Amino acid sequence: MATKLNLSEQPDSETSSLNDQTVSSRSNNRSLRVAEKERRKIEAEDPFVLALKYFTDVEAGTPVTGNDEVEKHLVLVEKVAYNRGLSPEAISNMLEFAMSLRMGTTLCARVLKCLIPATAVPQEAVVRAVVWLGVGKIPITTQVLFIKWVLTVFDMIDAKDQLRAIYGFIFSFLTDESLCPYICHLLYLLTRKESVRVFRVRKLLELQSKLGRQPFLLHLLSLYKVFCPELVTLSIPSRMRSGFRNHNSPWKSVLIGVQKRNGSQVASSIAPSASMVRDKTNSRKRKYRHLEIPALNCVVNKPAQTGTSSCRKLVPVVQLNSFAQLLENMHHIELPAQMGSLLGSSLALQYLDFVQDESALLRLNFWLGYALHEELLFCSDGGASQNSEEAVQFLNKLLSTQHFLQEGFSSSEAFLYKFLNVWDGSLFRPEILGLLSNIPVIPSSQIGCLLFEPLKQLFFTSSLFFKCGLMECLNNMLLKWLTWHSVYALEDDLDISLNSHTSINMTLSGFKDSVMELVLFVGRIASVGLQLEGCHSLLLSFILDFYETVCDTFLKYGLPLVLMPPPGVFYPALFATDPVNVDRLAYIMYRFKVNLTSAKSQEKITQQAFHISRQTFQEFNNYVVVMANCLLNYKMFHPGMGVQLGEELLLKSNVPQYWASYDLTRHPAFMSYAIDFHQKCWPGRKDMDLNSIKHPKPWSWYLEYLFTQGYDGLKQFCQGNISRQQTAGDGQGDSVSSKQR
Repeated sequence: MATKLNLSEQPDSETSSLNDQTVSSRSNNRSLRVAEKERRKIEAEDPFVLALKYFTDVEAGTPVTGNDEVEKHLVLVEKVAYNRGLSPEAISNMLEFAMSLRMGTTLCARVLKCLIPATAVPQEAVVRAVVWLGVGKIPITTQVLFIKWVLTVFDMIDAKDQLRAIYGFIFSFLTDESLCPYICHLLYLLTRKESVRVFRVRKLLELQSKLGRQPFLLHLLSLYKVFCPELVTLSIPSRMRSGFRNHNSPWKSVLIGVQKRNGSQVASSIAPSASMVRDKTNSRKRKYRHLEIPALNCVVNKPAQTGTSSCRKLVPVVQLNSFAQLLENMHHIELPAQMGSLLGSSLALQYLDFVQDESALLRLNFWLGYALHEELLFCSDGGASQNSEEAVQFLNKLLSTQHFLQEGFSSSEAFLYKFLNVWDGSLFRPEILGLLSNIPVIPSSQIGCLLFEPLKQLFFTSSLFFKCGLMECLNNMLLKWLTWHSVYALEDDLDISLNSHTSINMTLSGFKDSVMELVLFVGRIASVGLQLEGCHSLLLSFILDFYETVCDTFLKYGLPLVLMPPPGVFYPALFATDPVNVDRLAYIMYRFKVNLTSAKSQEKITQQAFHISRQTFQEFNNYVVVMANCLLNYKMFHPGMGVQLGEELLLKSNVPQYWASYDLTRHPAFMSYAIDFHQKCWPGRKDMDLNSIKHPKPWSWYLEYLFTQGYDGLKQFCQGNISRQQTAGDGQGDSVSSKQR
C-alpha cells in the first residue's frame, strides 16, 4: 500500500511543479510586455526619436523654406550629435536623408557636418551613400564633403568587405579633378593585392600625365607597385612629401570630445599626432614624425559579432583579448587601417604569422620602410640626437617584433643596406646591430658590396667595443642562417626557400657559398682586429664564440661545410694569457675533429657528392700537431713545427733546453696552475722545479688537476690526442699522429 501511495502521489507533485513553472513563465512574459510598452512609450515621447522618425519618413520634394518643423528637428539632432554622438541607426537614417536629396541640396552639407558617430558607422549606410554619388544630382562640393567624412570615420566603419567589393565603382570617380585627391586617399585605404589591375594602373598613369606628378597619385601608384611591381614600371621617388592631407578638420575636435565624454579611446586617425600635425614654430627643423608606433585603438565599441552574422561581419583586432578569441575569429579578423599598429600587439602578430596575409605584410613593409628611410636615413640635420629616445624605442619594438616572428622584414633589410654606408658605428649601435643579425641569407654575389665593404670600414676604424659587438652580431647572423637551413631545407637538399613570405629560392650550393663568404670575411677582419687591439682577450672571446658555431656546421646544423680558422685567429688563441680562451680553442679543435671524422665516414657510407678538400685536412692536421707539441709534447720549437723563431732570440731568453721547455707547465695561461700544483705535490721543497712535473705520474696528476678546474675543452682535446693514434684523413697523407709523451 505504501508503494502504491507513493506512486499515486508522484504525478500530483509533478503536476504541481509544472503549474508553478507555467505561472512563473506567464508572470515573466507579462513583465517583459510591460517593460516593452514602457520603453515604447518613452521613445514615443522622446523628441530625438521623433526627429529621427521625421527625417526617415519625410517625403521627397518637401519644401525647406519656411518649414519650421524641419528646422526644429534638425537643431535637435545637431545638439545630440555634438554632445554625445549619434547611434549607428541614427547615422544610417540621417546619411540616407542627406544623400537622397529628399529636401533638395540645401540641408545636405549641414546634415553631413553633424554626422558624429558615438560608436560605429554601419558599412551598409556608407555603401548606399557612395551609390548615391553616381546619380549625378549632388553638388561637387557636397560630394567632396562626403568623401572627407568617410576618410574621417574610416576606422569606425564596422566592416570593409562591401566597400572593397565596390572598389571599381569608387575608382571611377578619379576622373573628377575635384574628387581625385580624396578618392585616391580612400582607394589607398581599401587597396589589396587583388585590387591592382593593369587597366587601373594605366588610368592612374594617364591621370598623372594630365595632372602632373601629384603626390596623391604617386602614393597610390607606390602602393600598387608594392603589391604588383611587375605592373608598375614607373620610378617612384624614395622621398615624397605627404600625399594625403589631414581631411578630418570639420569633425576632428567634435569627435575627440564625443569619444572622451563617452569614455572610449580616441582613434589614432582622429587624435592629434606628431605625424599629422606640424609644429609651425619649428617647421624648418626635421622631427621624428613616423617613428611613433600607432596605438592599436578602435573607436568602434561594438561587441564581437556572433551567430549567423559572424559570417558577414568582421571583428577588429583591438577587440581580441586572448589567444582563444583569436582562434575563434581567425577567419573574420579586420586589420586596422594603420598597419604600423600591428607592431604593438602580440595577438595581431600571431594572426599575421599564422595567416600569412601577403597584402597585410606588404602594407606593413611599406609603412615600415617609409618610416625608417624618412626618419633615420634621410635625417641629416641633427634631429636624430635630439629625438634618440623615441628612435630607440621604435627600433627596440621592431627588434622584439622580429624576434617574435623569428624573421626580419624586407623593408628593414633594404634600409640597413643603405644605412650602413652612412653609419658612424655609434648611433643606435645596439639596435642597428640587432637588426643586422636578423637579415636573411644574402647571395654570395651581392654580400660583398651590400654588407662586407661598409662593415669592414667600420670595423677597422671603430673602438674595441664596436669590434666585439660586430663579432657578436655576425655570430648571431650565422646562427640564424644555419638554424633556418636546418629547419626549412628540403629533404633532397636541392632547393630551399629563403623565408616563408617570399618566393625567392636559393640552391644548396648558393647557400653554402654565402655561408662560406661570411666565415671567410670574419676570419679576415678578426685576424687584423686582433693585431690592431694587441690580441685583447675580450675581442678574442667574441671571435672564439663565432668559431664555436663554425666548428659544428655539419653535425649540429646539417650543412656539408667545414672551414678552419685562419692562422691569425688560431695562434693568438693558442698563446693567449687567458686560460679560458686556450680551453675554448681546445674545445673548438676537438669539435672540428668530430665533425671531420663524421663527415668522412658518412661520405664513404652514402657515397654522396659532399667531399672534404685535401687542404682542409692538412690545415686541421697542422693545427693539431702544433697544439699537441705546444701543450703536451714540449716540441714547440723543433724545426718544422709551425712556429719559427730565430735561434739567437731563443738563446737570449736564457732558458736551458728551450726546445723542450714549452708545454702546459710553462704556458703563460697555465703557469700559475703549475706553480700551485708543484706546491701541493712537494710542499717541503724550497726551490721551484717545474720540470719535475714532466715525469709520467706527476704529469698525469697535473692533467687531472687541470681538468678538475673546469677546463673541459682541454680535457676532450687531450683525451682525443694522446695515448693512442688518431686519424683524420683518408690514408693519403691527410692524417696526424700525436704520440704519447
